[in-house]
Amino acid sequence: MRFPIRLIRTTPRIDFIRLRHIGFAFTLIATATTAWLLQTRGLNFGIDFAGGVVMEMRTEKAANLSTMRALLSASGMSDVTIQHVDSDAQVMLRIRPKDATQSQAHVAAEVKQVLSAYPGTITYERVDYVGPQVGKEMIEGSLIALALGMLSIALYLWVRFEWQFGVGGILAMLHDVVLTIGFYAFTTLEFNLTSVAALLTIIGYSINDSVVIYDRVRENMRKYKAMKMGELINLSVNETLSRTILTGGTVLLALMALMGYGGEVLFGFSAAMLFGTIVGTYSSIFISALLLLYLNPRAATQTKQTASAA
Repeated sequence: MRFPIRLIRTTPRIDFIRLRHIGFAFTLIATATTAWLLQTRGLNFGIDFAGGVVMEMRTEKAANLSTMRALLSASGMSDVTIQHVDSDAQVMLRIRPKDATQSQAHVAAEVKQVLSAYPGTITYERVDYVGPQVGKEMIEGSLIALALGMLSIALYLWVRFEWQFGVGGILAMLHDVVLTIGFYAFTTLEFNLTSVAALLTIIGYSINDSVVIYDRVRENMRKYKAMKMGELINLSVNETLSRTILTGGTVLLALMALMGYGGEVLFGFSAAMLFGTIVGTYSSIFISALLLLYLNPRAATQTKQTASAA
């Protein structure tokens, strides 16, 4: 006979309702800090959003990225991203102009001149220019994608459960997105299209945790009709806590491995996902679940039952 893995053998009795004020205070402080960081520091937009030059090149032997970075850094080009593509001999370089007056064509020519000192022949296979207008359109498209993603999930929660669950879920998603953007502002990691993919993945993970708790809340509402809403939420969160910790823990282990061995290309994505997973786990309990205490879905259910009986 097989038994399911349980991290916590007996249901804990953590009083999350009593801790809700600490959780809400943390949320307010973190949100205010994010707003301050965005106002004072802003985001480090990548070429996808800010515009710049993308160059693909091939070397005779395996490319030494450290040597390339050293040459570019010595010439004053510090805002450069270099990575292998497909093979060790194929390299992609991304660089932004030092200032608004510097043309992208001039930047590309300057890169070629600097890398002429590289020991070996470099063949430039592709040089693309991303203009500010294109970057602006990408920002707008990314915002639309995030908004549609959150709206779709909120509608799903509304249809599957009650509108109160939809409100709690979308507030939790907004919380996760805002704090993860604050993480990018604090760490000055490059914010690009990969970062948008990380945000969408984070809200998907977060809402998955919330749905598990919501399912248990709805199940317990039917099972314990006389239980107070606060006690019912505490019971539901504690009953699903083992699953929440196991799921979050395995995801964190995978992300830490990705951060350690995924290289520079995936570091920003995996770091944001690591932070977002922790924040998403927190919000599924202290935002989406505990807000039900104030939204009180049981009252709506009782109203429906009374109307049906009449």
